[in-house]
Amino acid sequence: MKTPLLIVSLVLATAAASSVQPARQGADGKALYNENCRKCHGVIGMPPKTMKAKFPKIPTFNAEFIAAHSQDSIVKVLTHGKNEDMKSFADKLKPDEMKAVAAYVHELGAKH
Repeated sequence: MKTPLLIVSLVLATAAASSVQPARQGADGKALYNENCRKCHGVIGMPPKTMKAKFPKIPTFNAEFIAAHSQDSIVKVLTHGKNEDMKSFADKLKPDEMKAVAAYVHELGAKH
């Protein structure tokens, strides 16, 4: 009687183990920011002087910016662009990647 119970237990354990999906690693907001945003917005969210001269309205990602811009609003700008200076990244970033970038921008703003 123990053998059939043991076999059933092993079958169930194997089935359960095979149905477990590996945890999906979230998008790396910092890496995506460095790849797509750093050139214009700077390493720490402070645009370089050359970018400020070229794009006078480019924001600095500081506490004031973060207080006025939710992560959702940053995703919206990444998705649709803002003006002729800030293009859409919809063709470069997936929605979860945009969310990761927005979260990282908020991290940068908290440091200033």
